[in-house]
Amino acid sequence: MIALSNVHKAYATASGPSVVLDGVDMVLGRGESIGILGRNGAGKSTMIRIISGAEQPDSGTVERTMSVSWPLAFGGAFQGSLTGLDNLRFICRVYGVDLEERLQFVEDFAELGIYLREPVRTYSAGMRARLAFAGSMVVDFDCFLIDEIVAVGDARFQAKCHEELFVKRADRAMIIVSHDPGYIRAHCQRAAVLHQGQLLHFPSVDEAFAFYTEQQS
Repeated sequence: MIALSNVHKAYATASGPSVVLDGVDMVLGRGESIGILGRNGAGKSTMIRIISGAEQPDSGTVERTMSVSWPLAFGGAFQGSLTGLDNLRFICRVYGVDLEERLQFVEDFAELGIYLREPVRTYSAGMRARLAFAGSMVVDFDCFLIDEIVAVGDARFQAKCHEELFVKRADRAMIIVSHDPGYIRAHCQRAAVLHQGQLLHFPSVDEAFAFYTEQQS
């Protein structure tokens, strides 16, 4: 289970604190999937980072009784002076995974060639994203955090991501941030809208989209 209770988050600006999350509540069980909708700047990515543990809330609680991935394709935590392979070795050591058993998968999936053994600082944003996604698939997480993953790579790479995540790991819990209604409907059992700092829950995906669309008009 993942449970957010009365989560608050604000950032300092020149005009004073900017409230991003204002009392967010959410519960997600094993095998459940939820889509998070919200306009740009609504705080969706902040919420994802807090759920992953990469960022802490100002107040409120985040309870995790299952393992949670970092946001898929997020390579911001890589150490630039280390090679892609050494970064993966460090990640696997943290999570107790034998990288050598999965190295062939990483090489085939990420398609980095010789650059897997080059410093990450030499990578393009797309190369970092492919390495991060491959790393996420190496660790056997109970819940995957997906922040606009559909934008990663070309159509062929996206098809590979879809197979690994939504076919081979269809039994895992997922939290998906996307503006694509078809994507949310295809992969989520329910949806919520992050609006004015609060997460509004709806009984159906269609009702969530109706509210979200109304707010954009």
